Amino acid sequence: MKAVIAVLGLVLLSGCATDGSVPWLAQATGSGCGKPTSDQELALNMAQDMADEGRLHASLAHLESLPPNLAEVRLRKARVLRLLGSDEAAPLYKSLLGTCRAAEGEHGLGQLAAARGDNNSALMYLQAAVKLSPTDEKIRNDLGVVYLSQHKLEQARFQFLTALELKQPDTLAALNLVTLLIYQDDWTQAAQLVSRTGLTPDQVNEAQARAEKLKSTPGTPVIKADKVAAVADPAAVAGRHR
Repeated sequence: MKAVIAVLGLVLLSGCATDGSVPWLAQATGSGCGKPTSDQELALNMAQDMADEGRLHASLAHLESLPPNLAEVRLRKARVLRLLGSDEAAPLYKSLLGTCRAAEGEHGLGQLAAARGDNNSALMYLQAAVKLSPTDEKIRNDLGVVYLSQHKLEQARFQFLTALELKQPDTLAALNLVTLLIYQDDWTQAAQLVSRTGLTPDQVNEAQARAEKLKSTPGTPVIKADKVAAVADPAAVAGRHR
């Protein structure tokens, strides 16, 4: 068994395969960072609402009606395609490098690399993303996940704590940090963190299960990066190691 802590969101991929050509790339000239028009902004917001509701195909359909030269459009499409499992997510993320959305491009490439178990590439992309956007708590959390997968505990702790301090409360970073603390048998700090962040008993159980898998079969990345549940009994953590 291998532990997966993930990230961001990180989930399955499905595809909109084409004949190999990338028609939007030819139109993606310059940084593409112009401000969307009010109509385009409305369509972007509608697509985001649909994605949040899990209507990924509908979200993609709305995004495909927008100019692909805009970096914001390519970013939104890359995120949806990553969640759908399309191979076109990677080239879209790559098209963002060197633009105003370069940090998000590096982040997305790091998420894709981590999802396929390529920790070295994930580390390279996520470290680059942190340099470009040091206050993005999602990037910090995902970098911490990769460090934890590699058993680089101090580096992972630093990233999770940074994510927590940047966004309070950050349930995902808290869950990952509790996993790390339980892995280190630091039940006292784990209980304090559960109490402070309001993690639920189910989340504590999840963190403990991940920590045990990390101990039993070290070395394989596992990623969990989207929404997690909510509400907790910190006393359960303190007693769980007995």
